[in-house]
Amino acid sequence: MSIPKIASYELPDSEHFPQNKVNWQVEPQNAVLLIHDMQCYFMNFFDTDAAPVPKLKQNIQSLAKAAREAGIPVIYTAQPVNQDPEERALLTDFWGQGLTCDAEIISELTPEQNDICLTKWRYSAFRKNELHEYMRSHGRNQIIICGVYGHIGILSTTLEAFMLDIKPFVVGDAIADFSAEEHEWTMKYVTGRAGAVKSLQTVLDEISVRPDAIVPAGLTLDRMKHDIAQVLEISIDELDETENLLFYGLDSVRAMTLLEKWQQQGTTITFAQLMEKVTLQEWWQLIEDQAAMTPAGCAA
Repeated sequence: MSIPKIASYELPDSEHFPQNKVNWQVEPQNAVLLIHDMQCYFMNFFDTDAAPVPKLKQNIQSLAKAAREAGIPVIYTAQPVNQDPEERALLTDFWGQGLTCDAEIISELTPEQNDICLTKWRYSAFRKNELHEYMRSHGRNQIIICGVYGHIGILSTTLEAFMLDIKPFVVGDAIADFSAEEHEWTMKYVTGRAGAVKSLQTVLDEISVRPDAIVPAGLTLDRMKHDIAQVLEISIDELDETENLLFYGLDSVRAMTLLEKWQQQGTTITFAQLMEKVTLQEWWQLIEDQAAMTPAGCAA
């Protein structure tokens, strides 16, 4: 009933990926990165010195680094040890009692301070934890998925994301599976029914912060959120980035006060541009878009 030992196989080259039905692109401001079940327990079913493991680790490291640099939240899932049989439920019938040791994330991918770690209870990473609520409350509707195992948790998470109207992106050379055949089958299923499969390089290209995309120094999403909460005289916790700011009492006078403060920090957006948008998320996107159009060396 346990996971079988996994024979070595090479990660697929991107030219052999199945063709996507959709032309979705990763949007850093809308995405999260999910590092799925990269625990010592699951990796130990591979020969960790043989393919695909070394390349898998390297590719996920590159992906996580780029995501953090692009401001994409990095989320880890990990199954707990010694699960209560009632909590584990039907999983026991297929896989036995589950983890009794080695539950830590592999050392090469140790979560960083601002990363999010969620408990994994079912095949889908969305089940019985806060992943969906986190994404909803932060206005994130894309999920980039890497890790193990392709045809089980990664596929289940992809399908549930699709059914939650979240665009899933599986990084085909940053996942691993029980075999090359199951790896390929997973990618074909995803591209045909529920998501997009992209190579590591394609994802890196889509999320990379361009050298000419310079957000005004000192102006961050958190800084803007603090300023808005202050001018509206509410707590930061009350402020939803996706909510219409008019509902909180924003008026033209307060908006002008905010804009003047942000212009002192380097933004050149106009009052008219600001008032065309109604949420904090849209305001931040406006500033990011403006930064992307500002030639390097011209930003304040």
